Amino acid sequence: MKSALPSEQKVQSHYDEIADVYDQRYDHRDRGKQYYDHIAQGVLDQIGTGGQLLDIGCGTGLFIRRFLKHGGDVIGIDISSGMIKRATTIFPSVQFLVGNAEYLPFSENSFDSISSLLAFSYLTKPERTLEDCLRILKPGGRVAVCTLGKNVFTSSLPVMFTIGEKMKIRRVGVGKFTEHYYTAKEMRELFEAAGFTDISIYRCSFAHFTLSDPLFWIAKKVEPFIEENIPYLAYNLIASGQKPL
Repeated sequence: MKSALPSEQKVQSHYDEIADVYDQRYDHRDRGKQYYDHIAQGVLDQIGTGGQLLDIGCGTGLFIRRFLKHGGDVIGIDISSGMIKRATTIFPSVQFLVGNAEYLPFSENSFDSISSLLAFSYLTKPERTLEDCLRILKPGGRVAVCTLGKNVFTSSLPVMFTIGEKMKIRRVGVGKFTEHYYTAKEMRELFEAAGFTDISIYRCSFAHFTLSDPLFWIAKKVEPFIEENIPYLAYNLIASGQKPL
């Protein structure tokens, strides 16, 4: 595997450090689970179920657990060895690899679908990742990416993360990683340049898990309206595309 850049090393070290508490954020708290279930379902809706899936930035396997419930086989890849170690203990029958998303070590036409949740913003060369996704997908296969979208709320996150890093807060994602928050236009251009067709891009998740009670539950009630009528206010962006037949 090619040597990681300083920014990649920082992401790797951070997720190695918090691997043991990662699931507490999205899988064992009411707000976190509701939030993650929502974006995970959005990705599932785009790629479908069954077949051979590659999950990029798989972490401890939260999305993999949801995919396996519907059948199919999965391979997970993540830059963090700590995350992969934990995922292997949870899913001993699943193949996991430590690797860089920009150099996917798989043959052409290997996968029916590819997913990536909350990892795309860390990529330093997203165009290279999508080109490699196209290469390893089977004709007609789909890739779906969920990442933080650029809006009035996420624009303040880099400052918050910098403060959290200086305070040495041990929480998932807290730290300045030079991450990028995408607009729908940027994602469409990346997918088109890589060669994908049937591209779909939409915003979801107005009820972000960082909201405190009762704000989260109020946001959850109005979330469907926001997503349909004022999508700019939603935190996440889900982009998907198909490899031409």
